[in-house]
Amino acid sequence: MITTPITTGLVRGALELETTPHGLLPHRLPSWARAQGSDAQLAMAESQPSGVRLVFRTAATVVELETLPTKRVYVDVPPRPEGVYDLLVDGRLTAQAGAAGGTTIRVDLATGATRTSPGPAATVRFDGLPARPKDVGIWLPHNETTELVALRTDAAVEQAPRAGRVWLHHGSSISQGSNATSPSTTWPSLAAALGGVDLVNLGFSGGALLDPFTARTMRDTPADLVSVKIGINVVNSDALRLRTFGPAVHGFLDTIRDGHPDVPLLVVSPLYCPIHEDTPGPGAFDSEALRAGTVRFRATGDPAERAAGKLTLRIIRDELAKIVAQRDDPHLHYLDGRELYGEADFAELPLPDALHPDAAAHRRIGERFAKFAFAGPFAAGF
Repeated sequence: MITTPITTGLVRGALELETTPHGLLPHRLPSWARAQGSDAQLAMAESQPSGVRLVFRTAATVVELETLPTKRVYVDVPPRPEGVYDLLVDGRLTAQAGAAGGTTIRVDLATGATRTSPGPAATVRFDGLPARPKDVGIWLPHNETTELVALRTDAAVEQAPRAGRVWLHHGSSISQGSNATSPSTTWPSLAAALGGVDLVNLGFSGGALLDPFTARTMRDTPADLVSVKIGINVVNSDALRLRTFGPAVHGFLDTIRDGHPDVPLLVVSPLYCPIHEDTPGPGAFDSEALRAGTVRFRATGDPAERAAGKLTLRIIRDELAKIVAQRDDPHLHYLDGRELYGEADFAELPLPDALHPDAAAHRRIGERFAKFAFAGPFAAGF
């Protein structure tokens, strides 16, 4: 087997590769931005490589990727599916595998206490691949921090040329892929495949809070298409009020425009989510559901608090539509998130934990986004 050094030329979707004692850790925020955001939830989310993949050209029939995953196990909750590695050959999903071992972090959702148990690296092996030159993509788990240790093949590897325009997207855990079954089947990954674009996914679980360092990261990241999905984290973290929300959105968009003055920029409002449509945050775990061994979320605010400026999803949609309409920007566009997943979709494909779509809904959202964006504001020459 041939061992090929893992370099930035082989990794797509990561903004930085940190050298660790074991190998390379992909990050979706650069080190200077991570230093400005001390939140542990964001640190976890940005290190989980949603949308990050190794891409190369080879005639190999056997590909091995040695990794050191970090898995999270939640106490008194049914085990979550382990992270999945998707192997794509010439853009088609060909095989899937998991990585046993690695570091385990046990989390008590009731108390927040954690316990870390180190473990060994694991090797993900794909064999029986066609013995011809081909483009191979290994999509890393969207929900497991993954250190890259070694890439081994039975034939030489070379960099694959980039295909298509670069789409830079920012959003919440739904954009990161929560409840999707694999990394190439999160809604942004599916939409990118349908649109023939090269995805950089800055979807951060709990972390779409209009942080200035995220805006500056997007400003500085090369992209042909940009989208921001704003709202659900602002509500369920109870982070802003009506007075501060509008200026924060304007500032976020202004910063992106400093680096991308003319690219198509799409603002997407929240999907339909009954618990927060008219009830402000903060959101919280449903303690009764946890005692029963399931994870569900609930809104803890009072609808009467809207009069004092507390935000709900309906309010945020109205505000985002107004902001996009008032900005003098011919390349700025708006998409109501209920066009991607609305009340009728909830009746058919309810949110399993009252907050995140399931795998079937991810596919529907990805297909609808692709139909809207790549035939409209993201169409070539639009």
